[in-house]
Amino acid sequence: MAGRISDEDIALVRERSPIAEVIGEHIQLRNAGGGNLKGLCPFHEEKTPSFNVTPSRGYYYCFGCGEGGDVITFIRKIENLSFTEAVERLAQRAGIRLRYVQGGYVPGREQGERTRLLAAHRAAAEFYAEQLTTPEAAPGRRFLAGRGFDRADAERFGVGYAPAAWDALSRHLIARGFTVQELIKGGLAKEGRRGPVDRFRGRLIWPIRDIVGDVIGFGARKLHDSDDGPKYLNTPETPLYRKSQVLYGIDLAKREIAKRGQVVIVEGYTDVMACHLAGVPTAVATCGTAFGEEHIKILRRLLFDQAEFRGEVIFTFDGDEAGQRAALRAFQEEQRFVTQTFVAVQPDGLDPCELRLERGDAAVRDLIASRVPLFAFAIRSVLSRYDLDTNEGRLAALDAAAPIVASIKDPGLRKAYAVDLDRWLGFMDEGFVLRRVQQAAARQRAARRRGPGHAQPPAEPAARPSGAPPGGARRQQARPNPADPAVRLEAEALKLAIQRPALLGPEFDALGAEVFTVPEHAALYEVITAAGGTAAAGPGGQEWVDRLLQGAAAAGSAESDLTGLVTRLAVEAPFADAEDEERYGTAVLAGLQEIAVGRAIARVKSRLQRLNPVEEQQEYNRLFGELIALEQQRRVLRERATGAS
Repeated sequence: MAGRISDEDIALVRERSPIAEVIGEHIQLRNAGGGNLKGLCPFHEEKTPSFNVTPSRGYYYCFGCGEGGDVITFIRKIENLSFTEAVERLAQRAGIRLRYVQGGYVPGREQGERTRLLAAHRAAAEFYAEQLTTPEAAPGRRFLAGRGFDRADAERFGVGYAPAAWDALSRHLIARGFTVQELIKGGLAKEGRRGPVDRFRGRLIWPIRDIVGDVIGFGARKLHDSDDGPKYLNTPETPLYRKSQVLYGIDLAKREIAKRGQVVIVEGYTDVMACHLAGVPTAVATCGTAFGEEHIKILRRLLFDQAEFRGEVIFTFDGDEAGQRAALRAFQEEQRFVTQTFVAVQPDGLDPCELRLERGDAAVRDLIASRVPLFAFAIRSVLSRYDLDTNEGRLAALDAAAPIVASIKDPGLRKAYAVDLDRWLGFMDEGFVLRRVQQAAARQRAARRRGPGHAQPPAEPAARPSGAPPGGARRQQARPNPADPAVRLEAEALKLAIQRPALLGPEFDALGAEVFTVPEHAALYEVITAAGGTAAAGPGGQEWVDRLLQGAAAAGSAESDLTGLVTRLAVEAPFADAEDEERYGTAVLAGLQEIAVGRAIARVKSRLQRLNPVEEQQEYNRLFGELIALEQQRRVLRERATGAS
């Protein structure tokens, strides 16, 4: 067993792994002002971006789901890795050779499992590519040439050939230091009677890469009639390869998808190649599975899918009945996108690869340009099954198409397609068609209510009255209202203490935790003062944030996530376009102190109301004098808070 990675190397990995670059390989980030970047969160579904990255401090935070951390945390979560594997992954990306505290450089066999499997797949891809030039691979080269691809095209996409021998790849990789167990776990080989047997034999090979360009699996097409396997064979589910989360060509297309706000979804490896070579570099394909929810999540993050109808998701299907069925399946998932979704159908049934071969690159571009909205295609596909020359046929077609129109979530779009449906059917009675669609919508709602597993949402727990004993093992704490000006001001002061500590200085350190009304804010204030306070923080930056995170981890409890709060406040924009930062810091401090003085004034007034000014004159006069002093102090603080002095 290897020891832990040295602290110096971990720090070096963080330093040479710019968080914006690393996260930008997975999602599209846009400028959010104040040095921050923003994108759609990769850890939960959202329509508007709440995922923020602050490159200057090296942290990210999602204000929607609360996930946050540094670049190592991001890689751990996005790729489901251990800490060591995440560091090794980033080290490989940055070209850093890691050292372990037990001494020396760690041999390959002691690296993390994922790192080893990725290395095996990289070596396998190189082996297959080399084999494509051998005499045995002639059928594979003829296959490619017959579809319009030359040697340079094959090299661009890494296409290779798997020899027909039982264990050609296995012997090659074992000689390179990989174990039989690693080959089997990675899906490169299977257990045979006399040792490992290659999974792919006598086939043309396409390497399948993840979004950052690492080979994680392979797709293989059979070339010989004697091969009794399926036409296409893919890597099985492995620690690297999950087909529901894989899109072939995503590594090549991701930048153009983000740049153009467009993605083209095709059906096969050669279709992706044809599209890219024909000038449609946004094409991707699923790998042995239907287009589904996980694929949508990947594409939404690349499209920055937040503005309705700004981007384009274009499906290509054959014009035959199978293609229409595929389009209708896509319709079920379409409305998870915010951007508009289209279908591009070649009437004569040619796929993009065949189209390019027969009619050239321009024909492929024309196919994509001829796209039609998916809603319209789905509705008209249903209508095509009926005889629209008869009243009976038109009515049957209406009843078949009405549920599709009714399932459109956008009310305006739903009405517009109901009007189109009336026109396509020729009833010339929009009210009649709209009523039919509304009836279909009512039936859908009733079916959902009767559906299996339907249950009323759990009731919100009642708030515990002030002073009541805690219920159960843990006391339920009411969450602070983020819209409360006092709560917002407390958070802003803590945010500045983390991001711009020099703006606050000793005055912040002298506030005292009792100024903060939110328990979590008070606890974080104590973490800051325990770390030496803002006076000891210098200019701040990542070292200061790291120190606070360590203190927060030590001070946190089951009822509060102080590390999450530190990360959130380290990433959140501190203020909107403040021209004078020093004045702003002064105003925040004064505002916080003013609220604290206001609470003190309320307490004094309450005590004065309970006193008899005649019988308790001395105490009354003392409190009255205190009240006058507090009121004067509040006026001064209010002027400072508003920048009047």
